[in-house]
This record gives sequence, structure tokens and C-alpha cells, in this order.
Amino acid sequence: MEIINLEKTPSLLSRYIRELRDITIQSDPLRFRRNLERIGEIMAYEISKRLDYHDEEVTTPLEKAWAKEPTEKIVLATILRAGLPFHQGFLNYFDHAENAFVSAYRKYKEKGDKFDVLVEYLASPDIEGKTLIIVDPMLATGSSMELGYRALLNNGTPSKIHVASVIASRQAIDYIAGVMPQDKTTIWTAAIDPAINSHSYIVPGLGDAGDLAFGEKL
Repeated sequence: MEIINLEKTPSLLSRYIRELRDITIQSDPLRFRRNLERIGEIMAYEISKRLDYHDEEVTTPLEKAWAKEPTEKIVLATILRAGLPFHQGFLNYFDHAENAFVSAYRKYKEKGDKFDVLVEYLASPDIEGKTLIIVDPMLATGSSMELGYRALLNNGTPSKIHVASVIASRQAIDYIAGVMPQDKTTIWTAAIDPAINSHSYIVPGLGDAGDLAFGEKL
């Protein structure tokens, strides 16, 4: 399994990560969402370099030309709700992709920090033999990503899998590497943080991405 950490190569991506983390800039939800979208666009472009292509003829106003066209059928899947702006960034580039949505969320117990991850909603096309890109901005424990992936398997088995996150914990990277198919999964992230706290939030992380993007929930 290949793990690609884009922060190892300095780029404008670093600025967007910094703004996402900055508690003063986080007060602007529009900018927070846009930065998630921008990172999705950058990551989609990087993933596009790994796709298979064929030559396709195109007619210009002057004469014939040839261009590279992706041959893979892509399903872009998102873990709700924080994943929506990130998903939009990917969709801006993979505009011909089919889309899937999974509601994997934490249900906390009455006392303490313990929680179960529940999946209550799935909307997905057939993914059999297709390239599956699963996006979730925060990969904290990896449990939501795993359950989302297993829910999607009800609609087929993909030929390739790309797991994309903005910030991942080292624990989640190791967990996903142990539960996803080794021979066809690539993990993409823009930053890997060293730990998670007692609430299973990434440290230093950025807080609750869903709340910062869409407002606090009850």
C-alpha cells in the first residue's frame, strides 16, 4: 500500500493547510469551506496522474489533433458532512465522475469519550470494477473510513481505491493500511499529525471540520 503525504513537497497547499488550522481564520466559514475545496482540487489533480489514459482524436476548427483521455470509470465517494466541500473540490476536476455519499458518524455514549461509529445512509452507484476515490477531510481513527468503505462494497468491488484526507493521524494511517486491500489502495493526505487525544480528535489537527464548515450541531 502506498502512502502519499503531499506536505513533503512544499507548495501552495501548505498555505491552505495553515489557514485551515489557524483559529483566527477559522472564524470565516466561507473561507474554511473554500480552502477544503481548494485542497480537494489539488489532490484530484495529483491523483489524476495515476490514472490510465488512451489517445483520442479531436476535431479542431483547423484540423485533427490527439489528446489523452482517462479510461477509468471513477466513483467519487464522500463521508458526510464535513466531506462535502472537500468532495466539491474533487468534483470540480473529476466532473465526469459518478458520486456516492455515506453518513458515517460518531454516536457518543452517555458518559465519557467512548463512541460507536454508525452508518445510517448510503447513496451509491454500481462500483464494480471502477476506480473508487473516498474523501474525508479528517482521518482521525480510520473507523469511519473503514465502515464507509465496507458499506460501499454492497454495490460492488472496485478495481482501485484512493483514500484521500486533508489531515490524518499516524494512528489512522496505520489502521487503514491494515484493513484496506493492500494491493489496490493508495492513501493520500496533505498532512500527517502525530496523535489523537482522549476525544479521538487529531492533535494538533484543526478541531471539528464539520462544525467549522457548517456550524455547530446539537
